[in-house]
Amino acid sequence: MNFSFTEEQILIRKTVREFAEQEIKPRAKELDEREEFSPELTKRMGDLGLFGMNLPEKYGGQGMDTLSYIIAVEELARVDGSHAATLAAHNSLGIGPIYYYGTEEQKQKYLPKLCTGEHLWAFGLTEPNAGSDSRGTRTTAKLEGDEWVINGSKIFITNGSAEISMGTTVQTVTGVSDEGKKIFTTILVENGTPGFTAKVMHGKMMWRASNTSELYFDNCRVPKENLLGEIGQGSKIMLSTLDNGRLSIAAMGLGLAQGAYEMALKYAKEREQFGRPISKFQIIAFKLADMAMKIELARNLLYKACWLKDQGELFAKEAAMAKLYCSEIAKEVADDAVQIHGGYGLMKEYDVERFYRDQRLLQIGEGTSEIQRLVISRYIGC
Repeated sequence: MNFSFTEEQILIRKTVREFAEQEIKPRAKELDEREEFSPELTKRMGDLGLFGMNLPEKYGGQGMDTLSYIIAVEELARVDGSHAATLAAHNSLGIGPIYYYGTEEQKQKYLPKLCTGEHLWAFGLTEPNAGSDSRGTRTTAKLEGDEWVINGSKIFITNGSAEISMGTTVQTVTGVSDEGKKIFTTILVENGTPGFTAKVMHGKMMWRASNTSELYFDNCRVPKENLLGEIGQGSKIMLSTLDNGRLSIAAMGLGLAQGAYEMALKYAKEREQFGRPISKFQIIAFKLADMAMKIELARNLLYKACWLKDQGELFAKEAAMAKLYCSEIAKEVADDAVQIHGGYGLMKEYDVERFYRDQRLLQIGEGTSEIQRLVISRYIGC
């Protein structure tokens, strides 16, 4: 591996960091407090070319490598988890299935519009009774003439009900095999389709400025050409999409840990007790040293997984490892950062309080830490 960054990657980090610091950071606290999704900031991310970064230019993308995209997510998460989540979910879970499994007509219809920041696409997998068990899907789709008729619901869907949300890739059950197993099929459903209702979920602990949704399908009819991939390919499409999504969640964990560490380091140098900065006390200095070490290890693991993907090598095991490690390091670093802040770390006046809340989803979303360990154990032959 070459540990040197390309000029393009260095520029991406610099550009996204400046954008996050100058445009997102001043509004992050207010948007979090109000549980308000910002179409304006989302459009600005689109103006920077952050949507569809990995797509070919023919579809409106930037044609960049995986690491460049991961750096962008990392830099957003260093400042605010909500906007990093909007970008990560849209690129990996929203755009990904259409690009990898869509027909040329579907790609031309949707992808250029999804690379501008003016529209979002969602990933409709999780249901009230189908979380870690994705095969517990109960939403059904029946082909009647030239239309799919969909009934069921989804929950905890990022980017599903914002005013700029364009649609969702939905996993459905379209039948039962001769062996008695469900046949899973993915279908593209556009917002505004009769029988399809998308509802914003409020009262979240974390990512309060991102859009999280409940989706309901009541005899929702979509054209049969909205089939994504082939009948019976649904589970493969959704689970392979999660492999890519794990890199994004890992990047969010890495960026959050970096941001929390920087806050703690700055505070420790400024906060004085017993006549000197608390950073000069060994117990605090060692805590900060451990935080820096964990972040460096997390970064190396994640970047290796990205390198494998860009080399065309198998990367699913490393993606699961990176997602697991980076999300749990985010938890440890955020916890230590709050501890270093003391009582101030518990106040909304300090951003570290928001980071402490935001990290909690990282060990749950796109495969819990327990599921990641299950995935890894299978790859190593257990």
